[in-house]
Amino acid sequence: MEYLDIYDEEGNYLGKEDRNVFFQIRKDEPKLYTTASGHVKAGETIKEAFGREVKEETGADIKYNDAILVGVFKWIFDNTQKDGSVFRDRAFSNVYVCEFDGSLEEFDYDEKENAGLVKINAKEALELLSNEKGSIKGVKIIKEDGIIKIIYSDIYFEDFLINNGETGVQKYGHILNKVIDLTANN
Repeated sequence: MEYLDIYDEEGNYLGKEDRNVFFQIRKDEPKLYTTASGHVKAGETIKEAFGREVKEETGADIKYNDAILVGVFKWIFDNTQKDGSVFRDRAFSNVYVCEFDGSLEEFDYDEKENAGLVKINAKEALELLSNEKGSIKGVKIIKEDGIIKIIYSDIYFEDFLINNGETGVQKYGHILNKVIDLTANN
């Protein structure tokens, strides 16, 4: 595993950390999905919406003005309903990444929004999604009776939300590659 040295704003060495990324455990379907997504409210900038959605869904405050745009992606997802009708979902998705320098206990998320978070190594996650099998080590952040618990756990390929007609690399690869690229020079 590759580690990065971590320093505070004054240049003091704090320790080492690997290239991590957080995934949300969906409430409606207990699968891993990109952390925090939603819509931009009237009068709100895209970055403000990003910060608000992260706060709503994870409970953590981030420096959203420092977020880096991964890209703008056209989202097309047609889903056949039980009655045979087709629900057409069309949107543009502005995907950002942002450094989180807080503690895992800050993820005091709304249990109505999601079932937890998972912290995993970005490079290992990309390899897992490319192989479409296997497992990697991760850290689950869950609430039990309102108390944040940190659980070290194996994360399997099958744990990721991947829709029919797409691959894990298609769905999450651009985000993971951006995290890897941004931390490669640090």
